[in-house]
Amino acid sequence: MSESSVWKEKFEQVCQYARETSTLASVGALLDWDESVLLPLAGGEHRARQSSLLAGLIHRRWVDEQFGQWLDELAASPLASDRHSVEGATICQLKRQRDKKVKLPQSLVEELSHTSVLGQQQWVEARKRNDFASFKPLLEKMIGLKRQEADALGWETCRYDALLDDYEPGEKTANVRRVLSGLRDELVPIVAKIVDSGRRPDVSMFEGNFSQASMIEFSRVMAERFGFDFRRGRLDTSPHPFCTSIGPNDCRITTRKTPRTFSDCLYSVLHETGHGIYEQGLPVEHYGLPPGEAISLGIHESQSRMWENQVGRSFAFWQYALPQAKTTFPKALGNAALDAVYFAVNDVCPSLIRTEADEATYNLHILVRFELEQALLDGDLSVDDLPAAWNEKYRQYLGIEPPDDADGVLQDVHWSAGLIGYFPTYSLGNLYAAQFFAQAEQEIGPLNEAFGQGEFGLLRDWLRTKIHCVGQRYTAAELVEQVCGEPLKHDALIGHLKQKFGPLYDVSFD
Repeated sequence: MSESSVWKEKFEQVCQYARETSTLASVGALLDWDESVLLPLAGGEHRARQSSLLAGLIHRRWVDEQFGQWLDELAASPLASDRHSVEGATICQLKRQRDKKVKLPQSLVEELSHTSVLGQQQWVEARKRNDFASFKPLLEKMIGLKRQEADALGWETCRYDALLDDYEPGEKTANVRRVLSGLRDELVPIVAKIVDSGRRPDVSMFEGNFSQASMIEFSRVMAERFGFDFRRGRLDTSPHPFCTSIGPNDCRITTRKTPRTFSDCLYSVLHETGHGIYEQGLPVEHYGLPPGEAISLGIHESQSRMWENQVGRSFAFWQYALPQAKTTFPKALGNAALDAVYFAVNDVCPSLIRTEADEATYNLHILVRFELEQALLDGDLSVDDLPAAWNEKYRQYLGIEPPDDADGVLQDVHWSAGLIGYFPTYSLGNLYAAQFFAQAEQEIGPLNEAFGQGEFGLLRDWLRTKIHCVGQRYTAAELVEQVCGEPLKHDALIGHLKQKFGPLYDVSFD
């Protein structure tokens, strides 16, 4: 047998092993989906045991010595020489992930999984009752476990780096802080000018005469029009909207069980639709391997935020969608004018709830969470003092204060699930989205005419070709350079916001 044949055979062994591990992980994803959508409250403790056992099994496969030996040998082989190739990316990314996982004790992995399930269950009930005190012990435990995880993984200048790397591989806290601080400095005066303009749309049209079933069905129709394939996915309700992929032909999205308004329901669905379109656009033939997986959560968020904002909040989208909305909701929207609806879905107003925030203020919500979770992780902020610190940040950045913890510190599921380091990827996603969309229009031409006719395939196909099919063959930074010809910048996002909100609020940003 030739040397190249030996390497190829060993590579196939690694791929088969990795795919089996990924299949086990997909069972965990199914358990997580069921926990949020269908699991009865009393089933939480047993689900925690199930998830903990499964997490332990998966961890043992990752740290298996034979698997590690195969990867070490392949990393030194000609197959790994081009890390952008399917073979090179598979080897390098699997080795990178394994090198991290071998640093984590089995007991810590299982305890994190167990606490995550119980934490999410407790969070749901605590938010319902506006009862932070009942949630506090589990959150304290989770923060302690995440400190242990960060220290086991290792870090040089910032503990947060170790956890951020799980969501945005290779990114550093200092760089994210620099990018978000620069974005904040430009956003604050933009928001101030809009608020001072005195112009406000009438958003009351979205607040009544909408049945939940009709809201969800209308949102489902729009998701399908954007390109979410319901033969390979489904839409359900959960306490917090999310998207999860169970397999190459099983992607599931949710909207909130009790949406506050029609726009809340619609834009939650459109956001998760963007995630789902990305998942459905990944190369099926590479499922379970890095070339068949998303690059990073920042890139993932760029897809959801683009479909939600650049597309779903555009004038052209509502040219297409409003006639259907009037037919579905004749009492609420039968007499609504297109200009009024477009203005209403682009209402800029400092608000309490991140998932309902407008494009201009959204990133200020992220800054609050980004700064607080660093302080929690470093021990500079106690869980006891978290609600007060949260409220102070909202006063500082948005000029408002939550009336209670349900709409304050308890509004997000992330910390209960141990997702420390996740939040900044939302803002990175906004930046990527604006840059990608500007590049798409530069290459394809203006997309408004197509959107106005309900045609979204030009953008979807461009994204599949430029971003989805790449998998993890490039880093996020490399992908932006490759697609846009320049590194990540905030210019495109600021330009998009000024171009949209200047005419709407009759203000100049010069």
